[in-house]
Amino acid sequence: MGTQIIRPATLQDLPVLSEFLQLLVNAERPFDVTLQEGALIYYDLKELIELDNAELLVIEIDGRLVACGYAQIRPAKTYLIHKEYAHLGFMFVLPEYRGQGLNQQLIEGLKSWVRSRGIKEVRLQVYTENNAAVRAYEKAGFKQILTEMRYELE
Repeated sequence: MGTQIIRPATLQDLPVLSEFLQLLVNAERPFDVTLQEGALIYYDLKELIELDNAELLVIEIDGRLVACGYAQIRPAKTYLIHKEYAHLGFMFVLPEYRGQGLNQQLIEGLKSWVRSRGIKEVRLQVYTENNAAVRAYEKAGFKQILTEMRYELE
């Protein structure tokens, strides 16, 4: 592997991050038959870069963006023991760079940012059938706590 840098995303990264978003959507389509066709926008990437309560990190290798992920501080449900938590999302690594620990590095970087904000709870959502992602998050210490189910009425 060449020279690797983990850094906060900048507005100049938006074109590549927009491509990553569509690659992520396409990777998730097999797990969710309810996703609409065509390009989808899960996140306002510009907003995630500019918000004070969010951190969008990227990894670049030899000057090329190859991975990204964000943490955003959100209010917790009123019945939970914590008032706020950090939600992780947009965890993406280009296929040719997978298996090199980049996702784990992003998670550690995001957890460090979350800790610096005094937040102790980190949550994320992952498709149950996305076994590789589930294993990666479990390796990072995450535990499954809820399964969302659906039923389509005919």
